[in-house]
Amino acid sequence: MATGQSWWVLYTLSRQEKLLMRRLEARGVAFFCPIVARRHRSPGGRVRETQLPLFSNYVFICGDEDARRTALTTNCVSRTIQPDHAELFLAELRQIRRLIATGAPLTPECRIVAGQRVRVRNGAFRGFEGIVVRREAETRLLVAVNFLQQGASVLLDDCQLEVLG
Repeated sequence: MATGQSWWVLYTLSRQEKLLMRRLEARGVAFFCPIVARRHRSPGGRVRETQLPLFSNYVFICGDEDARRTALTTNCVSRTIQPDHAELFLAELRQIRRLIATGAPLTPECRIVAGQRVRVRNGAFRGFEGIVVRREAETRLLVAVNFLQQGASVLLDDCQLEVLG
């Protein structure tokens, strides 16, 4: 990150993330918006896959005040927020990026529930840290971006996890 640049969280108008990304790209503003595949059935019964932002209404930029102002001129942004703990925020975004890169099916998680922090000991997700979320007899590892109070989860076996102090 160059001197004078900061991370900014852009909260978009409803369903404007992709339009914002196109406009930022056209204006030369670097951005990050994690995209994941979501499968659903059409009314005709066909299974369709859609590429959607992992975090609805959020796009992240790294830049100076001019980049922030440029983002505001796209008419897609409701407000901008600067994270208090930029290093932690960036580390969490990197971990989300690595999780997406594994290609495993992810489930967006809109609320971070209090749980035990763990690290994955082995397998494709070795080294990931997160919070255990249990649903319907499943163990899911939640990798979170705490600033947004959102994240993504992946299905794991209990034997793959070690509890962090």
